Amino acid sequence: MHEILLLLGLSVVSVLAVQRLQLPAIIGYLLVGAVVGPHAFSLFQFSETTRSLGEIGVVFLLFTIGLDFSIAQLRSFKSTLLGLGSAQVLAGTISGAIIAWKLGIHWQAAIIVGGTLALSSTAIVIKQLTDQLELKTRYGRASLGILLFQDIAAVPFLVLIPIFAAGGESVGVPLLYAFIKGLVAFFAILFIGRYVLRSVFHIVAKARSEELFTITVLLVSLAAAWVTHLLGLSLALGAFLAGMMLSETEYRHQIEAEIRPFRDILLALFFITVGMQLNVTLLPGIWHWVLLLVVGLVIGKGLVIYLLLLLFGQKQEVAIRTGVILANGGEFGIALLTLAAISNLISYQDSQPILAALIVSMALAPLLIRHNHYFGNLVSNAGERDNEKAPDQILEGARPLNEHIILCGYGNVGRQVADVLEQNDIDYICLDNNIERVKKAWLEREPVFYGDARKPKILRAANVERAKALVISIDTEESALQILKQARKISNCPVYVRIRSEKSADIFLAEGATDIVAETLETGSMQAAQILLGMDKPPKEVFEQIAQTRKKYFGAE
Repeated sequence: MHEILLLLGLSVVSVLAVQRLQLPAIIGYLLVGAVVGPHAFSLFQFSETTRSLGEIGVVFLLFTIGLDFSIAQLRSFKSTLLGLGSAQVLAGTISGAIIAWKLGIHWQAAIIVGGTLALSSTAIVIKQLTDQLELKTRYGRASLGILLFQDIAAVPFLVLIPIFAAGGESVGVPLLYAFIKGLVAFFAILFIGRYVLRSVFHIVAKARSEELFTITVLLVSLAAAWVTHLLGLSLALGAFLAGMMLSETEYRHQIEAEIRPFRDILLALFFITVGMQLNVTLLPGIWHWVLLLVVGLVIGKGLVIYLLLLLFGQKQEVAIRTGVILANGGEFGIALLTLAAISNLISYQDSQPILAALIVSMALAPLLIRHNHYFGNLVSNAGERDNEKAPDQILEGARPLNEHIILCGYGNVGRQVADVLEQNDIDYICLDNNIERVKKAWLEREPVFYGDARKPKILRAANVERAKALVISIDTEESALQILKQARKISNCPVYVRIRSEKSADIFLAEGATDIVAETLETGSMQAAQILLGMDKPPKEVFEQIAQTRKKYFGAE
């Protein structure tokens, strides 16, 4: 019990400290692991149970990522997954293996080292991009596609380690066998998800028990991971597939809400266990190797990804930002390295500099990801920078839309309008410059994007030229008027504006507003309508009287 309290206490203190320095919480967890681990103060013993709980955190992370995908969306990632992802893993593995082999590591162990260095941190990258609202950008989608292939590519390396450790030279048959098992797992989970899980959740939902729903979610995610594990594949792969199947159901949002607390706690434990594996007493003697490996990993890996994206036709700024985002080591790489050391494929002494470099690069990753736009601006010319000022996520969100509604402001009024549009199956996109409000909306999978609608580039990114209507429902009339003026320079679509009182109506109508909703007037109109309807007045007559009242105040039809 005292060990758990100590771990929780140190975690709270370290996370508060790093966040005060405006650093990500992940760095705090890594530091806690390094300090309390068996190689430092030995305050907490690393055990198989601890490692397993940490792995479950990664399982839940991949499960929630799967909830964001459908089969159709996965098909849209086909070129990134099969083309760019495979090229990155192959190039990273070969270059890393050659360097390791030149440094005296046996060729079989060198291949595993190359694969270890080729993989990036899914947990860090996805969490950081989500927090920054950049997951749906072009570079965010490219990063996600490569990460998904990396997670799948970890499976062949897991197969290779015991073969190499046993002295086997032939690897073709075992790899083919692993591929067949992967296909079996995919189609099995696909069948179960489509024809069984929906019915199961229907039954559970009818029971109206939050505890039962939560237990069912945990059972499904862990059972899918266990199935792929039994087949000799990655735990995370099964969880991802299960999440993807459940994304097709109407329970997706509730499932994610139930799984998030478990995911966050166990992910924190995972990063603590990663820090525990570092032998800090060896660092004074190997620091130069660690530094060299970190520089090579960050710069070399980022450069390879940058060049590959250029070869695949991506813009220069997208390429460099993706390279910076993925220029780090990953949790699966650490898992491969640990397994290789346990199997005596690589010596403990050789594994420590690599492990330290991976951990340091993971600690640096959130900082690099947070400031990836600086690197993009360094390599893009002025024309490209001006074009990229319109946020990529708005461009991506609005690209498939036509004859849609643009909502400016996602406060109480904006949310009510959005709910009505959803109920009537009307496409919409919402712009809001309150970052916390946008983050909350993203967690609920609403099409809300961060952007200041007073700027023409933001309105253009939302495809205002093709919009069916523009709705302005922000608090300040000054900002609403600026949005209206900019919109009228770009589009002739109807514009509906919410204002505080009818006093400003003439100004907005003169600037081209189609209709005005004045809060003071509409409140009185609604109360009057309720009174008349309560007196059994015909609804048509009530509506006509309200319309006449509105026309009297500011000439709205």
